[in-house]
Amino acid sequence: MAKLYFKFGAMGSSKTAQALITKFNYEENGMRVLLLKPAIDDRDGANVVKSRIGLKNDAVTVHENENIYQTYEKNYSDCNVIIVDECQFLSPEQVDQLSDIVITKDIPVLCFGLSTDFTTHLFPGSKRLFEVAESIQEIKSICTCGSKATVNARLDENGKILTEGSQVCIGGNDKYVAMCRKCWLKRLASERK
Repeated sequence: MAKLYFKFGAMGSSKTAQALITKFNYEENGMRVLLLKPAIDDRDGANVVKSRIGLKNDAVTVHENENIYQTYEKNYSDCNVIIVDECQFLSPEQVDQLSDIVITKDIPVLCFGLSTDFTTHLFPGSKRLFEVAESIQEIKSICTCGSKATVNARLDENGKILTEGSQVCIGGNDKYVAMCRKCWLKRLASERK
């Protein structure tokens, strides 16, 4: 029986690399994979999923109000599996559409992404995945202190931690650093003095 999977972690935990490796493994076994990514993530090009270690692949972009279920039925119903990168940017409705694909089409859907934003609040897509996914797995990364990183700290142009702003601000190592909560709170306190 197929499942909806949510594999989440802080920035730098190799989520995208694992998504692309998973795609390769399915294809190596003769299966057709639909690789999706939200259109809002245009860092590496509109139709490209790229990991920080250099793995990359073409992807189908999902637009803000697009019905993923209808897109799958119309254009990709021959695919055996769906893999979604940056799934935190999906709407709760789109997560439900992926869940419907799992249930009605009996194909696995694997979602890779962040759970929380730079203020430690859940993204709407991630929140819905925590509510409906049949399998939830954390992909761990570490803080500079060696503890597990759980916070995606957003930095300003001077390297100071931001605590206000839009929930979505596309960026990589230039704008974010993964930290444990203890280091994040300690740095916030020292920067506020």
